[in-house]
Amino acid sequence: MNNQFTPIFGINLLEKIDSVVGMGVYIEDQLDWVTQSVESVLSQSYQNFQLVLVLDGEVKEEVFNFLSQLSTERDNVQLIKSAVNVGLSACMNFVIDWTIKNLPTVEYFFRMDADDISHSERFEKQINFLKTHKNTQVLGTSLIEINEHGRKVGKRKLPKNHGDIFRILPKRCAINHPTVVVRMEVFKAGHRYNDALQNTQDYFLWVELCAAGYKFANLPEPLLEFRRVNDFYKRRGLSKSLNEFKARFYTMKVLKRYSLGNIFYACAVLFLRLMPSKVVKLAYKVDRYFLNKSVNNE
Repeated sequence: MNNQFTPIFGINLLEKIDSVVGMGVYIEDQLDWVTQSVESVLSQSYQNFQLVLVLDGEVKEEVFNFLSQLSTERDNVQLIKSAVNVGLSACMNFVIDWTIKNLPTVEYFFRMDADDISHSERFEKQINFLKTHKNTQVLGTSLIEINEHGRKVGKRKLPKNHGDIFRILPKRCAINHPTVVVRMEVFKAGHRYNDALQNTQDYFLWVELCAAGYKFANLPEPLLEFRRVNDFYKRRGLSKSLNEFKARFYTMKVLKRYSLGNIFYACAVLFLRLMPSKVVKLAYKVDRYFLNKSVNNE
């Protein structure tokens, strides 16, 4: 699989960096969103990182030109191209393997999506937390949801401590994937995304890591703006709905968390996911309301 990933303009290897940021770029990604996303990374208050951008198959010409120019101007930007579209899991696994091989002293792996915006102090605050909480291996944050015009349309808060994250994991993915930073020691131990999955890959990975004894946490402060466009509710089709359903039962099995409440929730969500988009939208808002309320009452 790694043979199909090719560096553009050679390989940039920076000395004495402790973080790598992995971002996949796709044919659907728009230039203005990619520009905002990349610039939000490059303008971080914390700068000791390498940004690895993976073009997952063909991308828009203007996006390719922008990223190509950027990679020639910035030493800390590495541009990689996949010959064909392979999905987020395979792209991030490549970044992880590339980092372990070429930058073995890197300590932290940050996730970022090409249509989201990181707040300027996101990396600094997450690394400061990990430096003072040695037992935490996976750290996410709350996020703000924005629409295609950049206007705030919601927020997503999740439990802060590992015990509460573990408790709700059979019902929902308890880490906002685009906000996450993972200690590289986790991947050096052999853990990876399941590249057979085109979605819910983060959910399955968190369950695997939880079962292996790794500790999770979330910062309550929203440090990322997540792009929620008009077709957000329509995209949750049969494949994603079934994978979420499987993930919930996989979680119950692996973490030994079978209960009537968890089983009912998994079945109810699957049923709602297959309803018309207006019903899905309403259910999503109700679910977020009660989740945010429960987190605020912690």
